[in-house]
Amino acid sequence: MRGLVFLGDQQVELREFPDPKPGPGEVVVAIRASGMCGSDLRPYQRGQSNFVTGHEPCGVVAERGPGVTDAQAPLGQRVMVHHYWGCGTCKHCRIGYTQMCVHGSRVMGSSANGGNAPYLLAPATSLVPLPEELSFPEGAAISCGTGTAYSALKRLGVSGRDTLAVFGQGPVGLAATQLATVMGARVIGVDPLAERRELATQLGAAATVDSSSENPVDAIRELTHGEGADATLDCTGNAEARANCAKAARPWGRACFVGEQGTATFDMTPDVIHKQLTMYGSWTFSTVLLAECARFAVDREIPLRNVFTESFTIDDGEAAFRKFSAREMGKGVFVFY
Repeated sequence: MRGLVFLGDQQVELREFPDPKPGPGEVVVAIRASGMCGSDLRPYQRGQSNFVTGHEPCGVVAERGPGVTDAQAPLGQRVMVHHYWGCGTCKHCRIGYTQMCVHGSRVMGSSANGGNAPYLLAPATSLVPLPEELSFPEGAAISCGTGTAYSALKRLGVSGRDTLAVFGQGPVGLAATQLATVMGARVIGVDPLAERRELATQLGAAATVDSSSENPVDAIRELTHGEGADATLDCTGNAEARANCAKAARPWGRACFVGEQGTATFDMTPDVIHKQLTMYGSWTFSTVLLAECARFAVDREIPLRNVFTESFTIDDGEAAFRKFSAREMGKGVFVFY
């Protein structure tokens, strides 16, 4: 089979890989959709040529290894994939947080083969049924970006009482804007790009802030009677945006951080301690939350497809990542049907 790899310096390649064969407790998933995520851009720049890329896989069960029962993974079942390999027996793996395995985990798309190929080898325990009401691209979105947003919103306890400021309106931020709006929150979307602010408005943001031309903290305070947002969420990984995420929260507010990599500096006394600020880190989600996010979307008839602006085949991989890295699109997905 052919799989997409990152060579570094914004170069990609379709490389031949052996078709996967499942061992004990493993399955092969025939990929139908594989999402593009902002966290792909770092290895796209630096290179990562040993594994198939893609950590938002969604498809159907094509083959089962020894010990995998029909009850676990019926052949042909539509599934999302929790994109981690762990020991399967430690306390974190047993509650579905395989990425926190005490023995160390592997991540599909970076330290294990991912979804940007026709077939994916995965632990049977990583599979979560995809409801019939959701498309494969929507399942791919939930398998990382949308699921990550949902988990962060649960950590924040977002409800209709809240004004939520979302820093960054890339794939995860847009999903957070869409989901939080359905949860009843008044959402303020922050982004320097007009196209992304427009997408945020379409997905339900009550207001947007252009962080390239105005101070987002001042703008958020102006929109909240001078107090600041009840809750804030950083989806950028940018040091300045992270600091503003803390500054823009009101006294007794909550701030959550999901953007990977980099650092941040907080003025601890005024921005954290004297505000009695509660701060959360949120790392993707568990298999339980993956299933819960899908059910939430179905029950509330959320058009998750609206976060997508582009679809590609893996033959378009070079053009797809060039466009994605230039931030000329919202969320993209590779399709295999």
